[in-house]
Amino acid sequence: MKLSILGARVIDPASGLDQVTDLHLDAGRIIAVGAAPAGFSAVESIDAKGLIAAPGLVDLNVALREPGYSRKGNIASETRAAAAGGVTSLCCPPNTKPVLDTSAVTELILDRAREAGNCKVFPVGALSKGLEGEQLAELIALRDAGCVAFSNGLESFRSTRTLCRALEYAATFDLTVIFHSQDRDLAEGGLAHEGAVASFLGLPGIPETAETVALARDLLLVEQSGVRAHFSQLTSARGVALIAQAQARGLPVTADVALYQLILTDEALIDFSSLYHVQPPLRTLADREGLRAAVKSGVVSAISSHHQPHERDAKLAPFGATEPGISSVELLLPLAMTLVEDGLLDLPTLLARLSAGPAEALRLPAGKLAVGAAADLVLFDPASSTVAGQHWLSKGENCPFVGHSLPATVRYTLMDGRISYQA
Repeated sequence: MKLSILGARVIDPASGLDQVTDLHLDAGRIIAVGAAPAGFSAVESIDAKGLIAAPGLVDLNVALREPGYSRKGNIASETRAAAAGGVTSLCCPPNTKPVLDTSAVTELILDRAREAGNCKVFPVGALSKGLEGEQLAELIALRDAGCVAFSNGLESFRSTRTLCRALEYAATFDLTVIFHSQDRDLAEGGLAHEGAVASFLGLPGIPETAETVALARDLLLVEQSGVRAHFSQLTSARGVALIAQAQARGLPVTADVALYQLILTDEALIDFSSLYHVQPPLRTLADREGLRAAVKSGVVSAISSHHQPHERDAKLAPFGATEPGISSVELLLPLAMTLVEDGLLDLPTLLARLSAGPAEALRLPAGKLAVGAAADLVLFDPASSTVAGQHWLSKGENCPFVGHSLPATVRYTLMDGRISYQA
């Protein structure tokens, strides 16, 4: 459909464009920025005066819970929630049931995502069979079925030698491996960051070294194998410092951080609210400041929701017996805008970390508003506010931000030139 978006402030971090202009879309693509092409006649137009048009957000970690965990969410519900948050492209992790380690599971997810039609889904395949860390999964078959990267999540490989061989194999075929660096032995049984808050509450701790010890090992293996690597869900200031050092040495590594880690600290646990139970855990104020500085400098090039929806019962037990995770993908843009409101990032930099940065990290065809590119974009109003939870779409209600007034409102999300969400 021929569509014109008129009078928006168009911000495209990939090209550096930031001006009030028009966008013209046809056949699912951007055909012009500025004046309409000769002979173009829009079937529909959107008056976007006062709105910001940006590339559709790219979220590198959204648990869709399908197949296997329909009580927590499904592909239709969670992609609908993602579109409401301004997301047009997302990656889903392999911890489904059955595990995303076969072409059949990959194809099921892609088919269901196409049926839902809310946003583009890029599966991340399991690096090992069953995520058990013993045998390598069929990586080439998974790549050919549509997996864009491979990960073992927080599940450790049984031996460093096996992991090294897996990375060397992935490097041979130029595959991207996603690390969630956490030492299993140091983290075992832990519920919160090992520090003053955990001691005061009597909660078993997970030390910062659970991340940094594993991260140091993983970076050395990346250097040895030459694999293209992305480090996900970093939580500590020392962790991002290790990434910065690796990048300075020329290693092909990128990183992301969960949005809630840029907002919350372990002090949120003081009332034992299970809504703040996440893995890896919330860390100290100093760690949060370190993460923010890394996002600002570009050492961390992507901000992700790390959306993990749960059914109500999963958060009702005592803190230690609850399931970790926050449902937050449909608040991705408004929640991220708090970083601009607080003066931590300027708007173009924030949008870069939410679109071009994550797209580049995993080499996804997304995150830009160039002529000829897919017409995936978000239109939002920076002058209005969103009351979190007022129109909740995710099946997971485990969100500590519900009831908060957040800056900016997503008005439209468009995927391939079609409106997938309208406020």
